[in-house]
Amino acid sequence: MDSARVTAWIESYERAWRTPGVESLDEVFAAGATYQQSPYQDPVVGLTAIERMWEAQRDGPDEVFRMVTEVVAVDGDTAVVRAEVWYGDPVTEEFRDLWVVRLDDDGRCTWFEEWPFAPPGRRAMA
Repeated sequence: MDSARVTAWIESYERAWRTPGVESLDEVFAAGATYQQSPYQDPVVGLTAIERMWEAQRDGPDEVFRMVTEVVAVDGDTAVVRAEVWYGDPVTEEFRDLWVVRLDDDGRCTWFEEWPFAPPGRRAMA
């Protein structure tokens, strides 16, 4: 795996977030994937559970947000990504996240671990 492959996965992730429904998630996550929303939360396991969580977490595919990402490191099948996300216009929430992502040979995520950080005085999403 290299940075270009990770960047392609990030683009698929964002495209899926902006797309109605959850049908495209099987292109982003493997069937038995694990998605941990923060280091102290229990992970969401399996594509069906990730689909339910995805729909519950987002305001919908028309949710207004801007996201900037940077691949920080790649080692074997694992990458670390820095993501900054601003929600709303005007911005009502913002976060800096670190993502630990493992991709399989097909480029789908098998492990997603998110470390969300909110600006001082605000709580990170959990």
